[in-house]
Amino acid sequence: MQKITKAIIPVAGWGTRRLPITKVIEKSMLPVGNRPLVDYSVQELIKAGVTDIYMVISNVEPCQVREFYKDNIALNQYLEERGKTDRLALAKTLPENVHIHYVTQDPSGKYGTAVPIAMVVEEYNIDEPVFVFMGDDFIWNPNGKSAAELLLASLEGDGDSAILGTEVPKEEVEKYGVFSVDEKGDLAGIIEKPKPEDAPSNLINPSKYIMSAALLNEIVEYVDTHEFGPQDQEYLVTDPIDSFINKGGKMHVVRAEGEYLDGGSVEGWVHANDVVCGSK
Repeated sequence: MQKITKAIIPVAGWGTRRLPITKVIEKSMLPVGNRPLVDYSVQELIKAGVTDIYMVISNVEPCQVREFYKDNIALNQYLEERGKTDRLALAKTLPENVHIHYVTQDPSGKYGTAVPIAMVVEEYNIDEPVFVFMGDDFIWNPNGKSAAELLLASLEGDGDSAILGTEVPKEEVEKYGVFSVDEKGDLAGIIEKPKPEDAPSNLINPSKYIMSAALLNEIVEYVDTHEFGPQDQEYLVTDPIDSFINKGGKMHVVRAEGEYLDGGSVEGWVHANDVVCGSK
């Protein structure tokens, strides 16, 4: 199985759909059970072999994501002094061999899912396959294979990319990007928010990828060569993905195992807590 040691996780933005709570709590830091949303993806990626994580954060201080993933010396000292050393492992959020690199994105600049990926690739000169997971959702499958493991297992060649898909009822597809899949099981295209009668499938995009170096370059070129104003359109990562496929690039479609949980809406976040805490 191919080894991938790098991952990009965009967590910048104001989380305006979750106001007013996101005035004081970053969306990716909203708790699901006893952990923040983003940590479900972080821990899953670490278990899959990732040692370098590139977090794209907002230029707002203090950054709660950064605070969560660094050692809290005062807390550690308190636990030791009070004889609560069994809780030190809970307070340590990263293994020693895992490093998080932070890239700051200006919310007033270019906007859309392609932008943070391009920023990381250019700043760190990344020229190898990486995981790309968004920071406000995850696949819950505690007794089976994770999304990262399934994506890795799907790769056949060194230049391949992969995209996770999860099924939703046909009447819900117009809220998502929907996959068109070819006869080989590879991605033929992504249609954004189609009407149910126009949707090519009920397999939607939960934004979990392995992106090859060629696809990453396509994303960088797309962001660098297009000029969309704030009222024009977003820099959607699905646009360069479609371009990559049209040029002959291969992207395997991998069906998720487990349940897709999305903290981007109040209803989704409450449901995620119900599922993780065992209520459903």
